[in-house]
Amino acid sequence: MDLIKGYAYILGDDISTDDIVPSHTLTMRDSNDMVKHTLEFLDPHFSKNVDKGNIIFAGENFGTGSSREEAVHVFKLLGIKAVVARSFARIYFRNLINSGIPAISLKWNLNQFVKEDVIEILLLKGLIINKSQNTTLNFEKIPEFLMDILENDGVINQLKKIL
Repeated sequence: MDLIKGYAYILGDDISTDDIVPSHTLTMRDSNDMVKHTLEFLDPHFSKNVDKGNIIFAGENFGTGSSREEAVHVFKLLGIKAVVARSFARIYFRNLINSGIPAISLKWNLNQFVKEDVIEILLLKGLIINKSQNTTLNFEKIPEFLMDILENDGVINQLKKIL
């Protein structure tokens, strides 16, 4: 879990859980149908354009709104490797971690990352390396107790291992 490799996918500020998973999809019984609607009002082709292994770079207040876990679940199904944001809604931050997706707070600028930049994240060192632009940024390391959850691919798997 220390080294994460992927491609940047850029999103803006104030992306809510309603933006990530529109409310009209919450009654869908098949998660694969729900995934098709991920971020559809911001990027109608998101679910088709995002690749397994993408790393989302978002602005301020990412994941604001309700605490619906579906807004993390769709990213897990789409193969999102990590979410880097200038700031997170607290519940969403923890829902990402609990589902095994690293959530990294980083005050980044729009010129530091563009879509499809090749990215490497070294979680234990607190480094994000943009291979495409040959730049490195430091972030505050994720605390050990949260890294334990990520290492087990989520809190449920961690509890299963303990029990």
